[in-house]
Amino acid sequence: MISWWRTTFGDEEIANISNSIKNENISQGSVTDEFESSIAKALNVPYAVATTSGSMALLMALMALDIKCDDEVIVPNRTWIATAHAPLMLGAKVVLVDVKSDIPIIDESQIRQKITSRTKAIIPVHLNGRAANMKIIRTIAEEYNLHVVEDACQALFSKDPHLGYLGTQSEAGCFSLSVAKLISTGQGGFVVVNKKEIYEKLKLIRTHGITDVVNPIYTQLGFNFRFNDILASIGIAQLTRVQKRISHVKSMYDKYKMGIASLPYIKCIPVDVSGGEVPLYFEVLCDGRERLMEYLSSCGIQTRPFSANLNMAGYLSGTDNYPNSKIFEDQGLVLPCGPGQSLENVDRVLDLLQNYT
Repeated sequence: MISWWRTTFGDEEIANISNSIKNENISQGSVTDEFESSIAKALNVPYAVATTSGSMALLMALMALDIKCDDEVIVPNRTWIATAHAPLMLGAKVVLVDVKSDIPIIDESQIRQKITSRTKAIIPVHLNGRAANMKIIRTIAEEYNLHVVEDACQALFSKDPHLGYLGTQSEAGCFSLSVAKLISTGQGGFVVVNKKEIYEKLKLIRTHGITDVVNPIYTQLGFNFRFNDILASIGIAQLTRVQKRISHVKSMYDKYKMGIASLPYIKCIPVDVSGGEVPLYFEVLCDGRERLMEYLSSCGIQTRPFSANLNMAGYLSGTDNYPNSKIFEDQGLVLPCGPGQSLENVDRVLDLLQNYT
């Protein structure tokens, strides 16, 4: 069986975990500080705050920007449900916007028509390393005095060729460290920010709004969103190999793209690799997706269909039509990929696709 996703953890991770335990670096402490500093330096931002997941990073960012009950937050209709759950957890209303016709990224031309007097924030999602048009989105946000929080959970070290790293072009950028990411700590995430005042608020929010757990002074609402040094030690090891991983997933993307170019039944959903985007997954559109999935499964190949669009969640208020999102929902498929997936496995998948009728 070739799994849809493959990553690796090695001797360096094991050694780092062992050292953390031996040195009694168990809870959030100096190793987490080191990991945050390394991430911030790598992304060329002054501040990073580690937390339990990318989902929690989104929630914390919105809390730091004072998103409240009955505020409206604009979210693309195609994203993982966590992007919508974060504002919902704060009592805000999620307003959905369709994606573009060629890539599942928020269509910035439709944002203005969704803005009302209650709109407080936009969450562009850089899905699979693809850059949302941050130049236009920031212009809109400035025009209407809106916050911008980037969901870059699938876009670590992916770049906009003109603006730099995705997730660093707004008030807060949110990243995931779950298993199916470029680097992983098993579970985890972090927020990066450029302003010290937001950074300080995030640190307070992460620990119940206090700075000293021994002599606490209750300053603001927060919770236990703390990371820990054992997971941070894994992240430090993973960071040392990130450039090799980026090179590998790009090579995998190129091999797949060339391999399916002549196949009439399947189409690559493009990622601008030459412009600096990092293709975390290899995604295709396929009419008759379920039949192809059954064929590949019978040959020992695991694939993953795209998740449902957010307007399919009955507790969201997406009553409009989202025709572009619908195509990706119905036809989108992820072929075996990941930084630990071998190119030989890609060749086997391509051989089977060539023989599919």
